[in-house]
This record gives sequence, C-alpha cells and structure tokens, in this order.
Amino acid sequence: ALTVRFLTRRFIGEYGDMEFIYSHNLTVDGREILFHIWDVPNSQEQAEEGSSEEKRIQWADSFVLVYSICDRASFNILPLKIQFIKAAKEGQSQEKVPIVIVGNKRDLHHQRVVSSEEGRLLALSLDCGFYEVS
Repeated sequence: ALTVRFLTRRFIGEYGDMEFIYSHNLTVDGREILFHIWDVPNSQEQAEEGSSEEKRIQWADSFVLVYSICDRASFNILPLKIQFIKAAKEGQSQEKVPIVIVGNKRDLHHQRVVSSEEGRLLALSLDCGFYEVS
C-alpha cells in the first residue's frame, strides 16, 4: 500500500500476496532520481534466510522495512531481518546500509499493539531510521 501510495498518490485497500518491481522517476532538489522498488510482501511461509531473500538483499541499495502497528508478529520479525540484511550488505563493505523502519496504519491507533516508543527504541538500537505513517 505504501509503495502504490508513493508512486500514484492513491490508496488501495486490498492487495494480494505478490511481489512486484516498480520503476519511478522523481525530481529531488533539481536532480532526477530513478527509483527501482522491489516490493515484497512478508509471508509466514517465506523462508527467513532463503536464497531469494538474499538475492533481493544483494540487489538493493537501501531498505524500508514496514510493520503494522496492529500486528506484533510483523514487528517482532524486524530485528532478525535487519541483522540478516546488515550481515549480507555490510560484510562486503565498510559502508553502512541505509535501513528505515516504518510503522504503518497509524490511523488505526485504537487497534495499536506496538507503541511508537517501541518502534523508536528498536530503530535506535539497530541504527536505523524510524517513521510512523498512515
């Protein structure tokens, strides 16, 4: 939903469990930037550290990991995913890999099970950026 919103400025409520690669041009500070976004839904059946996940990690230059503030399990999986990304990317170079954690569904505060503070503390402890969005 966040990817489609970023690309089209529209909200679509229903999504399948499919993975897509989107390309998008954006002008930032007078410079044209080409984004390639590999949008991968999290799936419980998906192997935690499978070869397809490693391929995606090697393909990417930066990462936005999204969890639902209404779903503790989607939050709890983040430390393992971030450690896996850092081991794969930072093990090859001395550069820090840009990672941002995003808590989604902020508008559903009445269903919140993960506090903003928990998200901020996790991001701080793992040296990541942090945002909450609707």
